[in-house]
Amino acid sequence: MRKRFIPRWSLRIVAAVLLLTCTAAASWALSAELEKRLADSDYVYISSTRKDGTLGKPAEIWFLYHDGAVYVGTSPSSWRVRRIRWGRPQAKIWVGKQDGPSFQARGAVVDDDAVEALMLETYAKKYPKGWQRYEESFRSGFKDGKRVVVKYTPEP
Repeated sequence: MRKRFIPRWSLRIVAAVLLLTCTAAASWALSAELEKRLADSDYVYISSTRKDGTLGKPAEIWFLYHDGAVYVGTSPSSWRVRRIRWGRPQAKIWVGKQDGPSFQARGAVVDDDAVEALMLETYAKKYPKGWQRYEESFRSGFKDGKRVVVKYTPEP
């Protein structure tokens, strides 16, 4: 069996491309001001992308901001989840109010027990009045599939 020779210059090109990709990904992080607003805000407003490329009506929703991403718990039949599953994960998120600061994001339905637990814990502290009313719906919904977690990762 012959060994394959890979020229050094091609390895350098691959390394440069990887470095540029990682640098570009790091620059997609939210500004410090936007991160602070996410930490201080009670709501985000999310518009998902319709088939024609326009944004749907922004929906006010409870959220968890964790590790640079926005997480929401929602019905698997919601428009945001349907559009993600139909291959249109792009969304726009406004922070605090419908005309507040905003950013573009990519949504994905995730199955992460640790995030679900953190979300439940955070919601109990962040939304104490509403939590009394909706706690059982969230807890049982995650268990029986009537709720899913959507992760929105900021994009440039």
